[in-house]
Amino acid sequence: MVNCVAIFGQSFYPETEKYLIQLLDVLEENHINITIEKEYSRLLKEEKLVGNLEKFSTFENLDKSVDLFFTIGGDGTILSASKFIKNLDIPIIGINTGRLGFLATIHKDEIKKSIEEILSGNYKVSERSLLEVRLESEDKILGNFPFALNDVAISRKETTSMITIETWLNDEFLNSYWSDGIIISTPTGSTGYSLSCGGPIVTPQTKSFIITPIAPHNLNARPLVIPDDLEIKLKISGREDQYLISLDSRLASLNKDTIVRIKKADFKIKLVWLHSDSFITTLRKKLLWGQDKRN
Repeated sequence: MVNCVAIFGQSFYPETEKYLIQLLDVLEENHINITIEKEYSRLLKEEKLVGNLEKFSTFENLDKSVDLFFTIGGDGTILSASKFIKNLDIPIIGINTGRLGFLATIHKDEIKKSIEEILSGNYKVSERSLLEVRLESEDKILGNFPFALNDVAISRKETTSMITIETWLNDEFLNSYWSDGIIISTPTGSTGYSLSCGGPIVTPQTKSFIITPIAPHNLNARPLVIPDDLEIKLKISGREDQYLISLDSRLASLNKDTIVRIKKADFKIKLVWLHSDSFITTLRKKLLWGQDKRN
């Protein structure tokens, strides 16, 4: 039974107000306690877009009293939501007010019907692995959530020169990638940055990670799918003193020769799907598979 839900958004656009109000109305009709992320609530109040927010509490951190976590936005909002969920095991429901939406699967024009189904327990949960990142000697720059649901990317910073990324799997040397960078992706992130750089699409249940070089100069360097129980070690070098690391949408700078270790996190994130949806269905819809304008 659902008693309390959390709501989070990264930004607000006037055209999304009606979808937020629909969500709040359905939750109130079902007598669900509502808590809204503090910065999102402040933004809504500043814009005077939703007048009755005083009814609801706000949060900076969550505990296990929250049963469901709603995001308003696109896939990027779900990626940001993971830092609130952490290892609390709270299922995330993404209301897609963005464009593509591989993770945010609740269509904005079907909010009432979809939320009613979810509140009645008529949904399934897809568990997703995360990447955990450890920097030797520089851990603090990643903050208190060194995890990524989609991918970890290393890339050049303030230079047009390529960088060299020495790569080991469980301390066995794999390759030196001479490229613009490298992406370490989960199956969830295989439809994101990795895909745009030529990486394969991997179904969410697959126990694997993907290593995808970004514009490699050594042309025989190809994306590689590996078991997710391996630890990946990276050492970055090049002409500049600093390089960039991104964990989903969070950026930080790395000093030259920093050692980066990446492994599977010891917890997972739960995403809510309606029974009528699936990853395969989403692929067909979003990537227009099977459609040919000539016919």
